[in-house]
Amino acid sequence: MPSIRQPVVAGAFYPGEAATLGHVVQELLRAATSHIQVGQRAPKAIVVPHAGYIYSGAIAARAYARLAAGRDTIRRVVLVGPVHRVPVRGLALPGADFFATPLGKIEVDQEAVATLRALPQVEVSPAAHAQEHSLEVQLPFLQAVLDDFKLVPLAVGDATSFEVAQVLDALWGGAETLVVISSDLSHFLSYRAAQETDRATVQNIMDLKDGITHEQACGGTPVNGLMLAAGRHHLQPQLLGLCNSGDTAGDKARVVGYAAIAFMEDIAHDH
Repeated sequence: MPSIRQPVVAGAFYPGEAATLGHVVQELLRAATSHIQVGQRAPKAIVVPHAGYIYSGAIAARAYARLAAGRDTIRRVVLVGPVHRVPVRGLALPGADFFATPLGKIEVDQEAVATLRALPQVEVSPAAHAQEHSLEVQLPFLQAVLDDFKLVPLAVGDATSFEVAQVLDALWGGAETLVVISSDLSHFLSYRAAQETDRATVQNIMDLKDGITHEQACGGTPVNGLMLAAGRHHLQPQLLGLCNSGDTAGDKARVVGYAAIAFMEDIAHDH
């Protein structure tokens, strides 16, 4: 009997009914396509937020819409996000065969899992994934923009940037592999303070500086790991959108920041 990680925030962070969810995601993607230039390549990696869709879905869609160019190419998604509920040392795999959403099941890439099990910072923790939203909210977008892909879901706890980068390097592959880093930015600052803080954080990411703190981004550790890997693989970051919950569905007294960032392969270094 296959092991299936069932959705836990369907109906809360995003619609729980398949038809409604599909419609919402397609509308978000349709609105985001106005930001895409004809002929743009799919990114190798993206950083996207993981709040409820009414808060951060429009920003996330700007990154996911860029994946349309890789619909027929991307076959493996390495999805990395922070733990919010269960402490983990290193990076945790779910021990599941599939992840489910209202839109259907996604197969976990067992070949990739076997590769990672050889790394000492990687463990198997179903508990770390059971209630975790940072990975789950990305799945309906991936199901909408890609055709046939397998998933490598990793929940990051107490880890170093190097440990995360080592995992990404182990699965880097070619155009068939996409890296998705799930992270919001600052939390619960005033609107103006968040704008200032988040602009500085994004500038550090644009400069591939890996010193992002958890106050700057809840997924700071996965983001920092991507910075190290991106530098080694000559990726070029592009800011696709930046806002906070005060711009979308929240008040401006205490906001959460969101950014969508694409990392493109430098053609001069492609092999």
